Amino acid sequence: MSSTFFGLNIAYSGLLASNASLNTTANNISNVQTEGYSRQEVSKQAAQAIRTFATYGCAGAGVDTLAVERIRDEFYDAKFWSNNASVGEYNMKSYYMEEMEGYFYDSGNNAGFSQVFDQFAITGMEELLKNPADKATKSQLVGYAGQLTDYFNGVYGNLQEMQKDINSEIKLQIDQINSYSSEIAALNKQINTIELSGQKANELRDQRTRLVDKLSEIVDVQTSETPITDSNNPDRVTGANRYIVKIAGGQILVDMSDYHKLEVVARENNEKVNQTDIDGLYDVYWVASSLYTTYQSDVVNNDAIPIENKQSWNEYVKIHGQKFNLDNAAMGGKLRGLVEMRDGNNGEFFTGTVVNTEVNGYSDTSQNPPVEHDTVTIQVEADWLKDLDKSNLSDQGGIINIGNKEFYYDSWTFNYDKDSDTYTYKFVLSAIGAGNTSHIQNDREGKVAKIGSNIDYQGIPYYMRQMNEWCRVFAAAYNDTLSRGDYDESTGTYLTGTEMFTGENVTYNEALGEQSQFLFDTKYGAYAVDSSGQQESYSVDVSDDSYYRLTAGNFSIVTALTNDPSLMANKFNASDGAEQNDLVEHLRKIATDANVLSFRGASADRFLQSVLSDVALNAASARTFEGSYTNISNSIDIKRTSISGVDEDEEAVNLVKFQNAYNLSSKMIQVFQEIYDRLINQTGV
Repeated sequence: MSSTFFGLNIAYSGLLASNASLNTTANNISNVQTEGYSRQEVSKQAAQAIRTFATYGCAGAGVDTLAVERIRDEFYDAKFWSNNASVGEYNMKSYYMEEMEGYFYDSGNNAGFSQVFDQFAITGMEELLKNPADKATKSQLVGYAGQLTDYFNGVYGNLQEMQKDINSEIKLQIDQINSYSSEIAALNKQINTIELSGQKANELRDQRTRLVDKLSEIVDVQTSETPITDSNNPDRVTGANRYIVKIAGGQILVDMSDYHKLEVVARENNEKVNQTDIDGLYDVYWVASSLYTTYQSDVVNNDAIPIENKQSWNEYVKIHGQKFNLDNAAMGGKLRGLVEMRDGNNGEFFTGTVVNTEVNGYSDTSQNPPVEHDTVTIQVEADWLKDLDKSNLSDQGGIINIGNKEFYYDSWTFNYDKDSDTYTYKFVLSAIGAGNTSHIQNDREGKVAKIGSNIDYQGIPYYMRQMNEWCRVFAAAYNDTLSRGDYDESTGTYLTGTEMFTGENVTYNEALGEQSQFLFDTKYGAYAVDSSGQQESYSVDVSDDSYYRLTAGNFSIVTALTNDPSLMANKFNASDGAEQNDLVEHLRKIATDANVLSFRGASADRFLQSVLSDVALNAASARTFEGSYTNISNSIDIKRTSISGVDEDEEAVNLVKFQNAYNLSSKMIQVFQEIYDRLINQTGV
């Protein structure tokens, strides 16, 4: 049978429940403008009834207040994070493609390609056609040519600065990931500490979700939360949870209170991927939590290790840390957008099949004693690898992946064999101890070799390679024509033959007698033909003065022609009159006739239209996708806010509802107080 004061206890439980609901409503209202706050609600259930052993059965025992819980739909959180990664990716692409549009922008009035090229190829040429032997007219044309080279130098420099900015931005985003991961790990620990006692850490959970929101814009995110059970009694839930955050296609970033740190390491000069890459592009590595302590004790503070063998922190991370693949196709967010802008090669990277390996196949006799190097020969099939004009292969050495094993290489030679109609690259690998830890074995033969990665986006390396190709084919065509000027049939020699375009040698060393400008005395490709015009076999070393050495960044005018423009030929035959202009006429056709010189299927003067169409298409696509994903993100956020957000009108209704419930419980207590007063104080025995 229930107690005499049973009704008072029931009313009291209602009073407590209503009071908790009112306090929770007050908390919701005060956080109506708090970003990331989730609406909270008091969870209640009817108290367990008491058996009265009476005809009416069990008697209700009031209400139990279980917990104050936040209202959250994890489905919409996951949808938001997935979409937010796309927002971040296209936000970066849109920003930098818009900047690139500015570099290539050409209204016809600014000092863009059209104006500079027209002055050279049309205005300057037309004047020279009128006065082909006039030194002043030739000087004017050479001046226009200088403006053309300056244009390419400027755009090339701007793109390198952009690559530098993007590289710095990657470091900032990696630092931000580390900051978020450490905060999430700390929150995990605090949440479990609180919830082990049976309470709900709602505000801390909101903070954690907000951090994941921010993280999802930088890199794709997946989360999971599983209850932790008692190891001695698997059916008993402890109240704590294992919360895991994964990024970049499932790599664990945070696991409860542990988190993995990422570290950026600048590439050395002998680790470049592309010829046009700036020095010090960052690679990213995972750093184990114990690695730095190990590094300090084992490398820096261990006096048993000779000082010259003590590694820098970056070297230590490269050796002992696992590489974080920036070309991971599953990765999203700002990080993916930045990497594709910095390294995007439109899928045109070095790849081929190993056909020969040779241990100590090359001897560097410049060293005393000579240093032996292994070599590897790779056959290529891709069109962009069969033409050095299209090549963007590093000229400072790099890392080549052969059958999933990495080797350092110092130099390479490009070969064409007309008998077998094959194109091969022979790489001279770095000496053992200079990057490589073992000799290459013949088990590598038949395996796939790669330099860099397939990043199927038109990023900075793609556009720089396009400029390089145009400069190379245009300079080669002009120089080849000019070098055949003023031919003297009686002696079989060219009387002038001064070329116009060259490249500045950045490794120029006067003490060693190196040339400050390239001579371009190595012909290949279209120029490697016999007297009947048949293609010849040829070989080009990376150090040769071939047009591969010419880039949009070092594009310049031959100094001798700048000093004396009269050296420029205007006729093919020396015996022709001074007013003969057949050579000049051919030069004009090189600039405007696709049948004489073609770039991407169009004439040379259409260069900008070809490249700008790529830029404009990518920029427009980035803006479109950014807008679409932003709209989707807003739509998802509205849906999840409708569930977890605080609605002022709804809270106002709750305020009245819980106030009435509180008043009724209070009235109930007052009634019972009067009953007990009459029963105890006013009833005599």
